[in-house]
Amino acid sequence: MCRVADLRQAVLAKNDATAHELRAAFAARGTAVVNLLSSPGSGKTALLEQELLRARERAVPVAALSADLATENDAVRLARSGVPVKQVLTEGLCHLEAGMLAGHLDGWLPDDTRLLFVENVGNLVCPASYDLGETLRVTLASVAEGEDKPLKYPTAFGLAQLVVVTKTDIAEAVEFDEVAFRANVEQVNPGVEVVMTSARRGRGVGALLDRAMAAADGAPVHLPVMARQPHHHGHAHAHDGHAHAHPEAIDAMARPHS
Repeated sequence: MCRVADLRQAVLAKNDATAHELRAAFAARGTAVVNLLSSPGSGKTALLEQELLRARERAVPVAALSADLATENDAVRLARSGVPVKQVLTEGLCHLEAGMLAGHLDGWLPDDTRLLFVENVGNLVCPASYDLGETLRVTLASVAEGEDKPLKYPTAFGLAQLVVVTKTDIAEAVEFDEVAFRANVEQVNPGVEVVMTSARRGRGVGALLDRAMAAADGAPVHLPVMARQPHHHGHAHAHDGHAHAHPEAIDAMARPHS
């Protein structure tokens, strides 16, 4: 067990070092990154498509990268917005890692990109422990998933800098208790903002873009209590062969852009 734990810590340490380099590279080129985490079927893609459309309307240079184990379905949907979109197939890996992200962005991400939305693999366990060098980490949950979701997945919600509730148009039908949900979020992540949305009805659409733009412009983001603790990677999963950094890709991103 000690060897397994040591391996997990080594993988996370390597990832964190790469994420630190990525964060500096993104800052140098003026790109803010939004890491979106959720369960499968949360409505993340539907909401993101609407946010990308709003970004285009506001002439915000934006791009999106979508990660899945298989199929390019989400990228096809997001591409309808008319912004640059890339699909990453993880070949069975349950999350993105910083080195993987750097490798896929090199030579693809447009130089003038102000916002990059990263739609992580649909999973609230593995992705929660991996820093991608993001500017803003957002955890989403639909009203159909239950009010106790934050308590069941404390790392995903506890490290979030913004929590978004989706599909509120069916809240009454599934008997969603917003007060209970907010209380559970507050228990694992005191002070984090919770935004209520419905991509179908338009409720809250644009709020995610607003928060992302504010972070891009240097506004302070929420600092979760869990993130202040020295060891908060409670759900780390080591995967040999997937934690490699791409220094040449990071260097390329960090070069001055005209």
